[in-house]
Amino acid sequence: MKQKDSEKIIERRLVKLIKANGGMCVKLICDQLTGLPDRMCLMPNGVILFVELKSTGQKPRPRQMLMHNKLRALGFRVEVIDTINGINCLINEIIKYEN
Repeated sequence: MKQKDSEKIIERRLVKLIKANGGMCVKLICDQLTGLPDRMCLMPNGVILFVELKSTGQKPRPRQMLMHNKLRALGFRVEVIDTINGINCLINEIIKYEN
């Protein structure tokens, strides 16, 4: 049976690994703009990406998908991640991109 990771655990892992690699992981909270991803990750060399975190198997709501598509249309990277392994893969990819 596949392990299910909670959103809270996944988010903690993201924050920890972003900071460990010299970045900032900003929690996005805005009452006037719904559907924003959970976190904006600012990495060295001007790398910016948005991350929507979900419990394993969960999908973004329609309003969230609309906002993700708007951000992508502006040229930003938006990732939806629902596992610890997904976070690990994302960090490895970012580190490889920076080098």
